[in-house]
Amino acid sequence: MSLHRIAALALAADVIAVVVFAAIGRISHAESGSLLGLLGTAAPFLVGLAAAWATPVVRAQPPGLRAGAVVLAGTAVLGLAVRAAFTGRLPLSFAVVTVVTLAVLLLGWRALSLLVSHRAASRALR
Repeated sequence: MSLHRIAALALAADVIAVVVFAAIGRISHAESGSLLGLLGTAAPFLVGLAAAWATPVVRAQPPGLRAGAVVLAGTAVLGLAVRAAFTGRLPLSFAVVTVVTLAVLLLGWRALSLLVSHRAASRALR
């Protein structure tokens, strides 16, 4: 598979992870199910995601755990900063839940991908 295709799939997985994060948050707070509301909740974190994807580390090896750490840091830190700028507050509990949830989602798919690729490679050698 080409690097461009891998990068496109990795970016799509990251965007889906951020949207899932926003959807879980809206559901857990019984907020309306509107698409506009979902996009409004996800927007600050998508800005952080875009900034993380602009770094050479992420573009060089998008599905790697090192890239995942950069994506997590950019998405969480910049997303929380943008959200705080618009809302005027940033509760510590929200920040902790945000980082943990995004870590599970953004690093989780990468870990599963690595596991599957290692297993496929070991089966190919048999």
